[in-house]
Amino acid sequence: MSRSPTSQLISVEELGSALAAPNVAVVDCRFSLDDTERGRRDYGRGHVPGAVYAHLDDDLSDPVAPGVTGRHPLPDVERFSMKLTDWGIGPGVRVVAYDDAGGAIAARLWWLLRWLGHDGVAVLDGGWPRWIELDGRVADGVESPQPADPPFAPRERPDMLVDADAVEDVLGSPDWLLFDARSADRYRGENETIDPVAGHVPGATSRPYADNLMPDGTFRPADELRQLYEEELAGLQPSQVIAYCGSGVTAAHDLLAMAHAGMDGALLYAGSWSEWITDPSRPVATGA
Repeated sequence: MSRSPTSQLISVEELGSALAAPNVAVVDCRFSLDDTERGRRDYGRGHVPGAVYAHLDDDLSDPVAPGVTGRHPLPDVERFSMKLTDWGIGPGVRVVAYDDAGGAIAARLWWLLRWLGHDGVAVLDGGWPRWIELDGRVADGVESPQPADPPFAPRERPDMLVDADAVEDVLGSPDWLLFDARSADRYRGENETIDPVAGHVPGATSRPYADNLMPDGTFRPADELRQLYEEELAGLQPSQVIAYCGSGVTAAHDLLAMAHAGMDGALLYAGSWSEWITDPSRPVATGA
């Protein structure tokens, strides 16, 4: 690929020229909360040639422990590493993740790989819709890649995430900024149709992941995103930012946008709102 291993996004044109290159793995992350098998069906009908399918619930998350975890717990490292190996992802392999939701789900795989020490990963800018529009090559059925040899070797980076206790510890601190990546209405506690408690973590700033995108579903230019996030940070460093969402998935989109803008280092509260509300003693705020 023409971009460096640290590039966070890749264009359709760049991916199109790299499909036949060695050590490139493409992962289809399409998923719908309303119909959790729709993405798998859509993949079977048509996908980027050579792409494997990653299911958000089955592959990119661990099973939910009711009353303990959020809706999408981080996957077990050993199990997930074996899955990556089966997908042909090992040392030196460049990974491209895509979806049909502006990168909202693909960003989860982007973050997971970086968390496990694999920086060679990018999200397809504009995703599946833009691939169809600008390239159009499609394969159907299920791909069977050659397992990676050597296998994927995780190098976990625990400093990339925080837990609920760490979030509680910084509530009200001027040295920390909490980003809520959900839609603004859910942040305010309105139109909550997913989680049993509405609202947000007190003191959090509404930073909907959709605001990172242009109308065509591609990311805003890096300099534009940098200006937007610098205004939010107001002098704080990216390492003083914690992002969360409903279940730890779309919050990665804000982290991806920041990294694309040259502002890498923000942290993920992986359990997010759906975990936060499992403990009724944790404070909840509503409104703007």
